[in-house]
Amino acid sequence: MKFTREIKTAILVIASIILFIWGYSFLKGSNLLNDHKKLYVEYENVEGLATGAPVTVSGKIIGKVTSINLTNSGKLLIELQINEEDFPISKSSVAQIYEPGFIGGKQIAIIPNYKDQNMAVSGDKLMPNVKIGLISSFGDKLEPLQERIEKLLANADVMITNINSVLDAQTQANLKASIKELNTTLANFSHVSSNIDDMLVENKAKINSAVTNLDKTSQSFANISSDLEKAKLNEMVTKLQTTLDNVNKIMTSIESGNGTVGKLMKDDKMYTNFTKASKELELLLQDLRLNPTRYVNVSLFGKKNKPYNEPVSDTIKK
Repeated sequence: MKFTREIKTAILVIASIILFIWGYSFLKGSNLLNDHKKLYVEYENVEGLATGAPVTVSGKIIGKVTSINLTNSGKLLIELQINEEDFPISKSSVAQIYEPGFIGGKQIAIIPNYKDQNMAVSGDKLMPNVKIGLISSFGDKLEPLQERIEKLLANADVMITNINSVLDAQTQANLKASIKELNTTLANFSHVSSNIDDMLVENKAKINSAVTNLDKTSQSFANISSDLEKAKLNEMVTKLQTTLDNVNKIMTSIESGNGTVGKLMKDDKMYTNFTKASKELELLLQDLRLNPTRYVNVSLFGKKNKPYNEPVSDTIKK
């Protein structure tokens, strides 16, 4: 069977087209001869993710982003082409958008859930997640700092304006005069300091003598302290403490009613007996005063004693 030149040319053109398409797809990372697993994930915001971005697991590229489509609900549906179909990706795995570096662009990292044995198949959806990149984090922190700097600059502008309004010609003149007076004061202080230095030089001998006397006084106080220590003050204090303890014991014994003094202070019967004895002694002294002849009978002529008359009443109150 012979082919005409036109048929050979057509076959060559078709083969070139097919080869070009296969080569273009191969360079993009897809192989038309293999059936790849396709997974999907929905995001509220893809953070600048582009078609053809790598899909990685622990840093290893296992696929790529094939399409980004806007759904009717306003979300973005991402189609992931997984080249390594044997890799275990469960349905509960997370597809996280992250930024590998400053110039690498956004990528998707699949975080597998190895505890889930329900493996994902083509057409399944993964759980979405977005990791804040370094640039975004820096921008979020830089924004409040920029606001503070702007407020600080505004406050500085207001402060400078107020200073300019305060420092008028009269105020500037007063400020110059104050600085001049301050210079004069510093010059006087320098002169006084020089005089003090001269005075210290002139009285150096006296100052040394005063310091020497102070040293002697300190030594004398040290000697006095040593003498007091030698006087056995601790022993004296101990004896005084012992004496005070004994006095305290005596007072405690008296307070508890022990001993003669304690019984005298605590025993009401003894107090009553002392009171009665004192009463009877007073009556005896009264009777001796009223009737001395009853107790002392001195008669030179044999005079009879007068009969004893008992007093009508005691002069001492009962």
